[in-house]
Amino acid sequence: MSGGISALDSVILGVVEGVTEFLPVSSTGHLTAAEGLLGIQVDNPAVTAYTAIIQFGAIVATFLYFRADFVRLATAWVGGLTSPERRREPDYRFAWAVIAGSVPIVVVGLAAKGLVSGPLRNLWVVAGALIVWSLVMYLAEASAAARTRQYTEEELTLRQVLVIGLFQCVALVPGVSRSGATISAGLFQGATRVTATRLSFFLAIPALTGAGVYELKDIDTSTVGWGTLGIGTLISFIVAYASIAWLLRLVAKHPITVFIAYRVLAGVTLAALLGAGILSPK
Repeated sequence: MSGGISALDSVILGVVEGVTEFLPVSSTGHLTAAEGLLGIQVDNPAVTAYTAIIQFGAIVATFLYFRADFVRLATAWVGGLTSPERRREPDYRFAWAVIAGSVPIVVVGLAAKGLVSGPLRNLWVVAGALIVWSLVMYLAEASAAARTRQYTEEELTLRQVLVIGLFQCVALVPGVSRSGATISAGLFQGATRVTATRLSFFLAIPALTGAGVYELKDIDTSTVGWGTLGIGTLISFIVAYASIAWLLRLVAKHPITVFIAYRVLAGVTLAALLGAGILSPK
């Protein structure tokens, strides 16, 4: 396998990132598999950095799509810092919950950096995680269906959002899916499916921003040029913006279990390609 990423590779990977970042199918898992199919060395630190940095496109897409929500929450949070009356507002409490829920993945991500960018960057791990986490998603939907009471954003407690933030850490394993982990956790905590999905987007901002900024130091221009990096980021932004709207409409009417068949098929296919020697694990 080669280590370099061409402009065409970057277009393909940008599309893969944009489509899969917010769907519960694992963007990192799909990017790792796509890099393997393109003949790119997936455990190369520069390639790992590229994978994290093109997520900036998805971050910008999230900011633009939810800009009114972010302005509302930021205004409530800033106002509550100085006004006791504003602190009683649901938006102020929810803003703090999002901040607190983002802390676990920052701590765990830094502590487990060597593991995540090393041994876990393995296509066997991706194949296994795609299949195994599908069971968790099934159980999450079953838990939601059994509840007689579900919570909206304003009703979620700090403890509930912290639990969801802890679940997000599991998504450091490629193949699990950050959105799949957070949406599943939200359903386990009693949130409505739309609320769990929206919260997944909000929690994505600090997680993806932190990962991208941290990985900038590992960019090797002999492997990943700034031009190809820009192409991948731009493409991921365009495609991610469209996928956000589509996913929100989907989860309003359908359970996340609609993705299980695809996840299992993708995991089994990937395992078959690895077993046949068509793909290398790293």
